[in-house]
Amino acid sequence: MPAFSLEPTQTIWCADLRALAADRLRPLAEKGEPGRVNRPLVAELGRLGLLRRLFTSGALDLCLMRESLAYACTEAETALALQGLGAHPVHAHGTPAQRDRWLPAVTDGSAVPAFALSEPEAGSDAGALRLRAEGENADGPRPGPAAVDSVGPRPAPPGEPGPLHAAPDGRRRWVLTGEKCWISNAPEADFYTVFARTSPGGGARGVTAFLVPADRPGLSGGALEMVSPHPIGTLLLDEVPVTADDVLGEVGRGFRVAMGTLDLFRPSVGAFAVGMAQAALDATVAHTARRRAFGGTLKDLQTVSHQVAEMALRTEAARLTVYAAATAHDRHDPGVPARAAMAKLLATETAQYVVDAAVQLHGARALQRGHLLEHLYREVRAPRIYEGASEVQRGIIAKNLYADLEAE
Repeated sequence: MPAFSLEPTQTIWCADLRALAADRLRPLAEKGEPGRVNRPLVAELGRLGLLRRLFTSGALDLCLMRESLAYACTEAETALALQGLGAHPVHAHGTPAQRDRWLPAVTDGSAVPAFALSEPEAGSDAGALRLRAEGENADGPRPGPAAVDSVGPRPAPPGEPGPLHAAPDGRRRWVLTGEKCWISNAPEADFYTVFARTSPGGGARGVTAFLVPADRPGLSGGALEMVSPHPIGTLLLDEVPVTADDVLGEVGRGFRVAMGTLDLFRPSVGAFAVGMAQAALDATVAHTARRRAFGGTLKDLQTVSHQVAEMALRTEAARLTVYAAATAHDRHDPGVPARAAMAKLLATETAQYVVDAAVQLHGARALQRGHLLEHLYREVRAPRIYEGASEVQRGIIAKNLYADLEAE
């Protein structure tokens, strides 16, 4: 079924990606250890040139890659997406030195990044993050109130960078203290994009993004066991040292780094969901066409055929919304955050519906360990939560609608 206005070359490329995922990536995924970073799989994505394409193409290409890979191998799709999510802040906001140090290794698959935004008490409410970045002296511990004399630095007002302390080499230094949670690729990543509060003000103001290599002293973490066994864990930061050389973008404007990254990746989360929905739909069409029951095949039952038609309708609507949001992003159209939210919301909710319906129409066989739908049933739940839960996406959409009204 044709979708959107893809060029013939794009359609062919998507078919090639599905074949590559099935023939070369799925065998590597099956050999991986559940819950651990699959470095051979990441390296193969690099050899195929897919990781490099993360940084040389736009949002629509990203969506086409994620949808195509998800159709045949969700593990490969996730590995690709996490390379992009963790490294995009470096690509978009990094200094030349930061980009030269890390991006070649990301694109060839030899370095694994991670995007460290969420915290135990700041998941959907990302503006409530508590991880602290505090200035420190080069020769000793951070100064407390008693160590600051009457002519020393004053606390910054909310939204402004807090006190910074220069080392003898002139570089500003901080230490990071706090916890991150639900971080993909943690604690096995080679570097982290860490978002920390550099001023005491709450909300989105006063957050700074830092590039933190995994070998920094004071950085540790542990793995989490999830319903779908992807590499996800916690990070503990105990006075992890960082300097101005580690800042991504500008001090105090890290929330822009985070939201810009999510505006790009949210439609592609929708694409991931569409790929899973399409795989479930195709499996259901094949199953209901051959499965005999009540004197015929399942497709002869109107209740079944209408259910399958509804699954197809919703999948195509979600796909079109995803492609439209990605195209708007690539054209720098107004309203990209709302479009991205719509794409993620519709596609992830649709995929949940389609996969659940597919399981129902397949019956008990779909619940057997190793069945495609058993795998998709576990995979499909998390996208409705990460990178902004469905409720957050509705809030973004509504906020933009009322902002347009107030502007009139």
